[in-house]
Amino acid sequence: MKKKILIVEDNNDCREILGLLVTMIGHHAIMAPDSKEAIAYAEAEEPALIFMDIGLPDIDGIKTSSILKQNPKTCHIPIIALTAWMSELWQEKAAKVGITTYLIKPISSQTLKDTIEEYTNGSLTPRSFTSPRTPTADQA
Repeated sequence: MKKKILIVEDNNDCREILGLLVTMIGHHAIMAPDSKEAIAYAEAEEPALIFMDIGLPDIDGIKTSSILKQNPKTCHIPIIALTAWMSELWQEKAAKVGITTYLIKPISSQTLKDTIEEYTNGSLTPRSFTSPRTPTADQA
C-alpha cells in the first residue's frame, strides 16, 4: 500500500532525488525544505515516516524532531535522521529526542527502500535507535 513519506531536506537537489526515489519505490513523497514546513506537513498530512536532515536553515533537525515528538498528533511518526553530520554528539542528541535511526548520507536506494519497508510494513517492530549504517558501494 502506498504510504506518505515526508522528506525534510534543505538541499534542493538532494530533496528532489530522495523524492524521486521514494516515488519510484512506490510511495508518495511529501517534501519540506525547512522545519516550519516540516511541522506543518507532518500535522496536516500525517505521514507514515519522516526522513529528517539535521542541518536545516531555520531550526536544526534535532529540535524539529523534538517538537514533532512532543505533539500528540505527530508523536507516533517514526523519524529517521538522514544527514551528513557523523558526530557522535549529534547521534546522542538524536536518540534523546526520539529519532529512531540515524543514517549518514549518501545512502543507497536499497537502504532507503529497506528503511521505508521496515517502518511502514506494519508487521515489524521498529528499532528503538540505531547508529549509522556503513556506506556501501551502490549508494546514490
